[in-house]
Amino acid sequence: MGIFDLDGRVAVVTGGNGGIGLGIAQALADAGAAVSIWGRNAEKNAQAAAMITGSGGKVATRVCDVTDAASVKAAMAATLDAFGRVDGCFANAGIGGGGRRAFIDRTEDEWRRMFATNLDGVFHVFQEAARHMTERAAGGDAFGRLVATSSMASLFGTARNEHYAATKAAINAVVRALGVELARHGVTANAILPGWIRSDMTGGLMADDRFVGNVMPRIPMRRFGEPADFGGIAVYLMSQASSYHTGDMIVIDGGYTLF
Repeated sequence: MGIFDLDGRVAVVTGGNGGIGLGIAQALADAGAAVSIWGRNAEKNAQAAAMITGSGGKVATRVCDVTDAASVKAAMAATLDAFGRVDGCFANAGIGGGGRRAFIDRTEDEWRRMFATNLDGVFHVFQEAARHMTERAAGGDAFGRLVATSSMASLFGTARNEHYAATKAAINAVVRALGVELARHGVTANAILPGWIRSDMTGGLMADDRFVGNVMPRIPMRRFGEPADFGGIAVYLMSQASSYHTGDMIVIDGGYTLF
């Protein structure tokens, strides 16, 4: 069994029916893992599953709203019924802020909605996954991977997007804490910080010539990222190769933060 071989492993990917999440799910399946995609849209879930099974991967889907703890518990129970175990949990589901409203005009509802999805959702998903992983570790099977999709907004000042940035910075802190707390159980926790990536969330911006003109010169690789660019880091973090790598914020941005 190679160091990156995921045969026999099972991964949950929230928001795995599109964008970065689907890029992660596809790569994990290609490496041999069974993948459970959790998303709110049943039709998108089915389309994602068809893509993965079309290339020979093992996949199941579950309609799940990560803001709802009961929905997450039900999704985890269904995944364990289907596959018997969960070795990795990629908390990728999230919403964007859009950068359209000034801070002084931010509504309470916008603030709460952002935290409910981007932060509470990670809490719900990681808690269920960690409970299962630590129970397995107590039985002698110590292996677990928690991976959150954070953002460069957790590093930079992002005008008109303070609520989004706050959730992502909080995710970084959660990951660091879990990296310490869960290490004794063989569970690692890391965050991926994407740069400017083509997805449904960024589609509007990337169709704006002014935005592209401002941002592209700051990307040394001179292209926007693609969901497939997250396959390699996902497989690494899911595999035995990363067993001593925890509490990290891994930037995948084509050099944007360097320049």
